[in-house]
Amino acid sequence: MSGLTLDLVNRVLVGDATELLAHLPDRSVDIVLTSPPYFRLRDYGVDGQLGLEGDIEEWVKNLRGVNREVARLLTPTGSLWLNLGDSYATHPREGATRKSLLLGPERLLLALQADGWLVRNKIVWSKSNPVPSPVRDRLAATWEVVFFLTRHPRYFFDLDAIRQPHTSHAQAPRRPASAPHTPDTWRGPNAVGRSGLAGMRRSGRTGHQRGKNPGDVWRIASGRRHGSHHATSPLTLVERVICAACPEAVCSECSSPWTAGTAACQCQAPSRPGLVLDPFLGSGTTAVAANRLGRDWLGIELNRAFAAEAEQRIRAAGAERPKRSRSPP
Repeated sequence: MSGLTLDLVNRVLVGDATELLAHLPDRSVDIVLTSPPYFRLRDYGVDGQLGLEGDIEEWVKNLRGVNREVARLLTPTGSLWLNLGDSYATHPREGATRKSLLLGPERLLLALQADGWLVRNKIVWSKSNPVPSPVRDRLAATWEVVFFLTRHPRYFFDLDAIRQPHTSHAQAPRRPASAPHTPDTWRGPNAVGRSGLAGMRRSGRTGHQRGKNPGDVWRIASGRRHGSHHATSPLTLVERVICAACPEAVCSECSSPWTAGTAACQCQAPSRPGLVLDPFLGSGTTAVAANRLGRDWLGIELNRAFAAEAEQRIRAAGAERPKRSRSPP
């Protein structure tokens, strides 16, 4: 594998994301987690910046270009996590009738799917502390979307790392349903099977012994503002993604991911920590979370002042990294 050189690990690069990504080696990143600039919502003070395009299709085109570089950089077991918000058209030239949602996230997702990405989840980030809205003729926006995408059908994902406690208790074993029409009677060809759940219920268990799947609606408070950057991702959300999608360790030879409780590859090569890339680093939350979880990171930020503030925040949060529970055998 072509890994990143040490001078690029745990560092903030200043510049245009597409240009800088083009200089990074193939298959060198385990997960990309980022929140790109939303369409025409903020001006970050740099000429030609992504997010201030004249119409929504140009925004999609530019982000599509960024993610083509991301596809090259990801390891075969890697994944892409995109936090996106929508905006409303102020003029038909932006891509929709005035006052209509532009559906930017949906347009981008369809474009990425056409580029070969597998869309694994559309996660609703429901904000428990949404910003008050002055609008009077529609509902306030209280959630954003997080897309989970991969390049291959088989990829690294550690569900056990993010399971949540069950809210119900074990019950007496159930007898199989004898009704003429059970739920499976009405299942269509693309419906998800329920045999595993049925088996657990027959044995009196309410769910997996390690906890329940957290599902695709995450109720998390918005992040506290740090420095001049207006959009700060919540640390809780970022840490959840990293725990699930970025391995604790990766073989430096074959790129096989490893996490506690699993067997290592047979290369006998040294391991490195999993690496998280954020090409729109902003206030630095991704880097702070990666450090706290013992992963490596690389951030890119277009605005030099924001980059300096992010570096200061990362240092203030402490660069001491936790030791892994055990090393790969």
